[in-house]
Amino acid sequence: MAVTLRQIQAFLAVAELGTFTKAAERLHMAQPALSQLVRELEHALGVRLFDRTTRRVELTEGGREFQGASAKIVHDLDLAIQNANDLAERRRGRITVAAPPLLAAAILPEAIAEMRERYPGIQIALIDARTDTIVEAVRIGRADCGLGTFAAVEDGIERIPMARDSLMLFCSPSSRFATATVDWRELQGEPLITLTRDSGIRLLVEVAFETVGMPLTPAYEVSQITTALALVEARLGVAVLPTYARAAAPHRRVIARPLSNPTIARDIVMIRPSGRSVTPALATFETLLRRYVQRLTPADVD
Repeated sequence: MAVTLRQIQAFLAVAELGTFTKAAERLHMAQPALSQLVRELEHALGVRLFDRTTRRVELTEGGREFQGASAKIVHDLDLAIQNANDLAERRRGRITVAAPPLLAAAILPEAIAEMRERYPGIQIALIDARTDTIVEAVRIGRADCGLGTFAAVEDGIERIPMARDSLMLFCSPSSRFATATVDWRELQGEPLITLTRDSGIRLLVEVAFETVGMPLTPAYEVSQITTALALVEARLGVAVLPTYARAAAPHRRVIARPLSNPTIARDIVMIRPSGRSVTPALATFETLLRRYVQRLTPADVD
């Protein structure tokens, strides 16, 4: 016969209160039913737990030993239930989110601040890293989620679209491109500032130039979006960058214009390890984060 939690609770109540009557009252059950639970427990354990007299109930040596062990089991179970309830109610938890530096700076601070204000018991850690590092961190469990633009096929990774991001032309206010939507073909002969070829953004720019049949000969190749924007501000050329790059230029003398024919866009996504359950805290953070991403990458960028 298997030992049940109800049997252990009946035993602990009798052991604490010293009578079956008071134990039955505490557990809101009839005394015969409680006595039956204790007998079944003794039978399952193969040991007598109480010495019963007409006046009192005393623990046997076996009963005292079982009381200590079973009380810890019930305490640990109660604690586990409380912790689970706390997690479900978002009173506690921990999230580690990874993102490339610009997105980490432009989106995550405000999103984390709002999450902490609404759910102060939830701790959020931030990793700012390269895209390939983010994917590996999520895959091995070092990060609970990642934010960015990632390859469509990544083993062990689940993608949750957050917003659509388009490539835009960044130029100085004095540029001839400053007041209108720009056709890719108009960039022929312009000094172009691009990211290096290890960047997904650079690959998209190459696709666009190939689509319109123009050679791509960058005037400058840099690793960071902020560097590209600084070169644009110095009027050393124009740059093709994602919409969210505007967040890195709020005080720069740089403007962004839509690019067309073709329109090149990609998804900003949250990635999570596939096959793992999503905690209530992470599900809440995902909803909140989507709002901040969409605010940074509005559908209407004119």
